[in-house]
Amino acid sequence: MWGPGIGPAWGRGVAPTRAAGRRRLNLLYDTPMSAVLSSTEREARQRQVAGALAPVLPARCLLVRAEDTLAYECDALTAYRQRPLLVALPETEAQVAAVLEVCHQLGVPVVARGAGTGLSGGALPHSDGVTLSLAKFNRIVSIDPAARTATVQSGVRNLAISEAAAPFGLYYAPDPSSQIACTIGGNVAENSGGVHCLKYGLTLHNVLRVRGFTAAGEAVEFGSTALDAAGLDLLPLVVGSEGMLAVTTEVTVKLLPRPQVARCVMASFGTVEAAGAAVAAVIAAGIIPAGLELMDRRMTAAAEDFVHAGYDLDAAAILLCESDGTAEEVAEEIEHAIAVLEANGATQIEISRDEQQRLTFWSGRKNAFPASGRMSPDYMCMDSTIPRKRLAEMLRAIEGMEGKYALRCVNVFHAGDGNLHPLILFDANDADELHRCELFGAEILEASIGLGGTVTGEHGVGVEKLNSMCVQFSAAERAQMLAIKHAFDPRGLLNPGKVIPSLQRCAEYGKMHVSRGVLKFPDLARF
Repeated sequence: MWGPGIGPAWGRGVAPTRAAGRRRLNLLYDTPMSAVLSSTEREARQRQVAGALAPVLPARCLLVRAEDTLAYECDALTAYRQRPLLVALPETEAQVAAVLEVCHQLGVPVVARGAGTGLSGGALPHSDGVTLSLAKFNRIVSIDPAARTATVQSGVRNLAISEAAAPFGLYYAPDPSSQIACTIGGNVAENSGGVHCLKYGLTLHNVLRVRGFTAAGEAVEFGSTALDAAGLDLLPLVVGSEGMLAVTTEVTVKLLPRPQVARCVMASFGTVEAAGAAVAAVIAAGIIPAGLELMDRRMTAAAEDFVHAGYDLDAAAILLCESDGTAEEVAEEIEHAIAVLEANGATQIEISRDEQQRLTFWSGRKNAFPASGRMSPDYMCMDSTIPRKRLAEMLRAIEGMEGKYALRCVNVFHAGDGNLHPLILFDANDADELHRCELFGAEILEASIGLGGTVTGEHGVGVEKLNSMCVQFSAAERAQMLAIKHAFDPRGLLNPGKVIPSLQRCAEYGKMHVSRGVLKFPDLARF
């Protein structure tokens, strides 16, 4: 509903100074996210909350000192930082319930956190709240090869599920670039995708059941391991809700048989227009590749320098198009895909000759973000979605924005489903550059709306995209979102001040961008 996604936490370059991040934070985000207590009041509140949690958590599971909570002051959107009141690291579901009950009784905000790899500030702490880390929920409960399911705790790493299922010839399909680090609980919160989501779907399409707790500490379960669940189907509502409706502690996911064969085609194009047209043509031809990714020239060069994958550095853009299945299926699909790519202007085609080369082709794409971290002290990874036939238009628009804001941008796209990841390069220690980067990012998001898209694809809204939500959705639509939030969390304690912008915020933003809060692009279908 509110949009999926997470991304890698590495490759961020030099971290911005905390002073710069906090200054910008208070200007950008809604009041609930900024400090409202004086230092004396905050210390008193901290003692009160720590004292109330001490009876329900072992001392090792409660972090209060500033030096202990420092590591939790941001997620992978490192430009914005804020220390929590304290950090709770429960080890059991009973402890999770107890922490939530105490916080609910005291009216203390709670921000659930997985691995902290999110790129939209979804796990940014509340300065007067508790960060609830699920890091210790790292147990694989069961693998059922007959039913092709895995039940795991929410702190289990994405890749660890496939590693545990490998002896049975099975794997978990969603594969965000941060899969070696990101947790399944975070994937559920953001509805994460990955390079193979075009064929195999997002987290939502691969999760059967989610267990967790409400803001009041009440146990809840969504979905089922059966073919259907009793009552309303609320699983699609919870997946992608960014920790605003419930705290996830256990997840049952689908497992798939590992394909017999997988091969990757690397195609070069002389223009981004030709590459964009080829993406649309592949899908129009009835081909659904396992993955279909686009990188522009600068991104290709950065990735090649980082992993030496053998990319064509003369190409304006390259496409990676993967087929998987039986040997016969793959051979037929590869032949069909190559014909379509050549018909749409591919200047060079290379097919992976073996599994090692296939993985090498993908290594550059998977390491695109850390490769970008070598080009600049910092980068901000944007995330929006547009109709795939308009990819080239978007790339040309971004080129114009580079000149306008005097900042570089490298581009890598989940081209098959139109999900864009422009990476704006900047120095967060330079307040002016940070401000220009924010404006650049907002213009990318709003240009995506203008092209018939949406402001998020898989990284979520968090705090990063609050302003753009004012443009994407009408006041009535935002009110409906708040009503759903209120139904689950009447006191508004779970991850407050994120995802759904306030009326005041949209009114202020509207004075600058959307004519006093009136929705821009009113004729576009809402998402």
